[in-house]
Amino acid sequence: MGISNLKARYDRNFNTLSLEEQKKLGTSNVIVIGLGGLGGSVCEMLARVGIGHLTLIDGDVFEASNLNRQLLSEERLIGFPKAQAAKNRVNAINSEVIVTHFIEYVDESNLYERIKDADVVMDCLDSIDTRFKLQKAAQKASIPIVSGAIAGVAGQVTTIFPDDKGYELIYGKKGRKQSKGVETRTGNIAYCAFFVAALQSSECLKVLLDRGDILRNKLLIAELWTNTFDIMDLV
Repeated sequence: MGISNLKARYDRNFNTLSLEEQKKLGTSNVIVIGLGGLGGSVCEMLARVGIGHLTLIDGDVFEASNLNRQLLSEERLIGFPKAQAAKNRVNAINSEVIVTHFIEYVDESNLYERIKDADVVMDCLDSIDTRFKLQKAAQKASIPIVSGAIAGVAGQVTTIFPDDKGYELIYGKKGRKQSKGVETRTGNIAYCAFFVAALQSSECLKVLLDRGDILRNKLLIAELWTNTFDIMDLV
């Protein structure tokens, strides 16, 4: 994209972002794993802000229970692959974004290959066990993770660099034995998913631009019924 078109498209990003920072985002490659309540909103925000290459991964299809909170879901898309819907949405928002999509689930057999060329991996998963597998692959590839999770109207965000203990400090070593999080009991409300996705997207830009206070070895926890917000040190 030429400089004049770049300035026109991202006019409202300036002067929050500089032209050089905008160019940096345009050369960045971000992986979004999980395209449900968090991931659908994350890929929307990253496409609009100008991330140059998005890789979108999810093996699931939409079902009726997704309609309450998942930005990409529509009644006409019930049974349609989430990864394909995410690609279509990003293409409609910003045709300059290179989109790679995979209609598949991730595990030890494909995680490293899928993320190895990324600048940042966005963890929008709903499986604690898979998070640990993702961290192992990200450590091998020397890639930071921005992780978000929601349950009801509560959510959490953290950023994990390759040398960090990461999920062990949140879930403990026994977290590996857990499959789903507490959201299987509490449900998830749309505005909480969008809120946490926004925080994740903010962390992604801070990591890419090396700017601002990054939630490294910290866990931001929000509870929206009581408007309670806290940042815990993970030690």
